[in-house]
Amino acid sequence: MTTPKISRALFIIYLMGFLFALNQALPAYINSTFLSGFTTEKTVGMVYTFASIITVSLFFLLPRLLRRFGNYRLAFGLFVLDAIAMLGLAISHSFWLAIGFFVCVFVATFILAFTLDIFLESNSRDNKTGSIRGVYMTVINSAWVLAPLLAGFILSDGNYWKIYFTGAVLVLPALFLLHGGFRKFNDPIYKNIAIGTALKNVWCQQDLFRIFSVSFLLGFFYTWMIIYTPIYLHEHLGFSWQNIGLIFTIMLLPFVLTEAPLGKLADKKWGEKEILSLGFVITALATAAMAFVSSNSMALWAVLLFTTRIGASAIEVMSEIYFFKKVQSNQADIISLYRATRPAAYVVGPLAASILFIFVDFKMIFLALGIIMLGGLFFSLRLKDTL
Repeated sequence: MTTPKISRALFIIYLMGFLFALNQALPAYINSTFLSGFTTEKTVGMVYTFASIITVSLFFLLPRLLRRFGNYRLAFGLFVLDAIAMLGLAISHSFWLAIGFFVCVFVATFILAFTLDIFLESNSRDNKTGSIRGVYMTVINSAWVLAPLLAGFILSDGNYWKIYFTGAVLVLPALFLLHGGFRKFNDPIYKNIAIGTALKNVWCQQDLFRIFSVSFLLGFFYTWMIIYTPIYLHEHLGFSWQNIGLIFTIMLLPFVLTEAPLGKLADKKWGEKEILSLGFVITALATAAMAFVSSNSMALWAVLLFTTRIGASAIEVMSEIYFFKKVQSNQADIISLYRATRPAAYVVGPLAASILFIFVDFKMIFLALGIIMLGGLFFSLRLKDTL
């Protein structure tokens, strides 16, 4: 099968996506450990909760911001904010400065992902959504695979500031690409629908509601894994950052290896429902198993975490494809609500973990997370396939 020709706009979006993802991914797995230097490891999740509440609130204003500034100017400003805040984290030595800059980075990256969605959706056709989204997510996830190895190398002497400085530098070529490719971007007409009406529309369209629920559960999974897995491996099992970097690189390989092929299958042969459901089962079983492994074998943890991401990658790409087959680029209100499910999960996830820590040991949160992910079958099995 020949690979379809990629347009100039899509090529630029893929490059921007890679740089943006690398900017996100470099600090993603060290943020919680960095922040735990200012507070306790069990309460660091509250910082994520605070940042998430602000992010969710801002998502409700996105359609209005898009109508006023346009997608290009909004994305440009967010990239600049992200770079400044990354530099701020690199030089922060006090609790309040670190928290403030972290919140800015957190908010900017979530909303930037939304603006890139607008660019991508404006250059996609429904019959190619699976393939285009699959390639886009593979490009993004290749950055996430590279990032842990790069971070482990940079952190050889434990200086976290180098990670944040590198993340800030990555914004410069992304800004160049954004300006060169989209400064004359023709914004679609963003529907002027109140958030309350959008919520009602999602609630009334059961398949949309179910895919929103799937996205929330996946966000919940990422929340606990990103915040607590590095702390558990580094602080409880004694892995070095170099070893953690290698483990996480292996862990993230399924996102590069599986999402593009699954995207094509979703367009041509299989339905999203079956792949989603299988993803939930694999993720649930592998995550629950983590609670019963106390070995510090790198190979064992690499295999175990790799398996969790086989399931998560299937959930991620199928939920993205299913959602964007149901909406258009001018439905900014619906897209903003969908993207708000991830930061909403960052509100609920750390709060739930903090309560759970009162009753169970640290590692038992992985058993609880496995049980929660198994509950995703309730939503995935009820979806109506788009084929």
